[in-house]
Amino acid sequence: MEAAMDHGDKPELRLAGDSFSESLVDEGHADALGVARTLAEKHHLPLVDLGVVGVDAGAVKLIALPVLNRVVAIPFASDGSTLKVAITDPQDVRGLDELQIATRLSVEFHVAARSDVLTELRRLSRAAEAMNATFAEEMAGAEEEEEDLDDLEADDGISDAPLVRLVNSMIFEAAEDGASDIHVEPQEDDLVVRYRIDGVLHVAHHISKRLASGVTTRLKVLAKLDIAERRRPQDGRISLNAAAAGRMLDIRVATLPTVDGEAVTMRLLDKSREVPTLGSLGLSDRMSEEMDAILARPTGALLVTGPTGSGKSTTLYAALNAISRPEINIITVEDPVEYRLAGVNQVQINPRAGLSFATALRSIVRSDPDVIMVGEIRDGETARISIEAALTGHFVLSTLHTNDAPSAITRLTEMGVEPFLTGAAVSAVLAQRLARRLCPHCAEQYLPTFDELHGLHLSEDMAAALDGVAFRRRRGCTRCGQTGYRGRVGVFQLLSMSDHLEQLAAEKAPREEIERAALEEGMRTMWEDGVGKVAAGITSVEELARVCTV
Repeated sequence: MEAAMDHGDKPELRLAGDSFSESLVDEGHADALGVARTLAEKHHLPLVDLGVVGVDAGAVKLIALPVLNRVVAIPFASDGSTLKVAITDPQDVRGLDELQIATRLSVEFHVAARSDVLTELRRLSRAAEAMNATFAEEMAGAEEEEEDLDDLEADDGISDAPLVRLVNSMIFEAAEDGASDIHVEPQEDDLVVRYRIDGVLHVAHHISKRLASGVTTRLKVLAKLDIAERRRPQDGRISLNAAAAGRMLDIRVATLPTVDGEAVTMRLLDKSREVPTLGSLGLSDRMSEEMDAILARPTGALLVTGPTGSGKSTTLYAALNAISRPEINIITVEDPVEYRLAGVNQVQINPRAGLSFATALRSIVRSDPDVIMVGEIRDGETARISIEAALTGHFVLSTLHTNDAPSAITRLTEMGVEPFLTGAAVSAVLAQRLARRLCPHCAEQYLPTFDELHGLHLSEDMAAALDGVAFRRRRGCTRCGQTGYRGRVGVFQLLSMSDHLEQLAAEKAPREEIERAALEEGMRTMWEDGVGKVAAGITSVEELARVCTV
């Protein structure tokens, strides 16, 4: 067998487009499991017989099917922190890297028979193809039948009405594609459905105008909204088990009257996702060390800032994940609860029942918490209670809507917090954006021109460090849907409060003065952090310019 392995390294034995192990089997040198055993021994990896151990239904959902098909791999077990993945080609370094990037868990590779892995992938692909075909079929069926209001109003989840199946297919398809939002928008001639994937909207479907009212009505029924009210915006939520996409979905729904009819926007929250870790966010080594020190403090406040959709909540959960342990009482107040955290008391606000952020916070501080997480500081009362909690023996984490880290200090003052309290309570502010990652399969290297480097507005030291460094740019391939990007990474700015910055905050110094002082103390701008990711080949200059400014 070893001789066969050695001979297998010769170019003439490798078939175009085939893996090493597949070539051996095709040439009749060994059975699939025998090849897997030899590969496992050669690369010092464990062997797994999928026919014996089986494939766990929960584990297989933790990596997207397109990634698994590309690499020819299948997750088969997970204990919540480690994901065991059966692979067929240990020499495919790029493929193994892609598998590790695709999940926040630690990945443990096992070698399996290629035939076993392909059997599992075919089974999963058939299920996905059936779901994708369903949307077109249901739309055709819905156009053929008249709407029945009783069917649209059915909330038992088992209606066979074509429009009901059409709406379900739309949501499940978006979930399978990894969309964070679905936009259902009436136009003059049709109903346009768009999915936001990796932060960018893509047109997914055009639905007949005659179905617009039925689609909107069905979504409003699922969200428990008033179907007769079409003149005012409404908010609601939907809970769905998207089994075909491997997700438990909590969907926030918002309607908006437009001149062409009611538009519906849905934010998809995947309740089955793994809790993020700080290491998965894309923080630089220096920022990671600073964050570890900040989170080790018993009191103070960490504020995460940025626009909607910039990953603030994900960062908060990663921070909680880092500090959670049995001897600490952590209480959160959120809208909505996006991840379920073991050992953490999570409170969902309910304005209709009178439970707002401020109301919940007043009760939380009387419940002996060590750490308090406030999903968002939206008003002066919530801001004041949060800051007071940070000054009275608690560590507080929350988010604000500001463009950069220094602006968070002045924003709290504008919300009615006493300036001297802001400086004393705030430990650090982390501002962030999400930039799309370059596709690892098609991104191409190039040397930036002098004009391009000059346009990055770098310091002399950074410009000198980047002299001669190759950047990467998008190209587009079938694996990334011709976009040139796959996944996203954070771009950050971390302001750590010093004695001098605390004094400036107490003196109500303007944002520009706080920023200047922080930069003198070593703070990097968000742009500089992004340029570092450009230089590392993670994202492109074009994408960095899209998400943040110099």
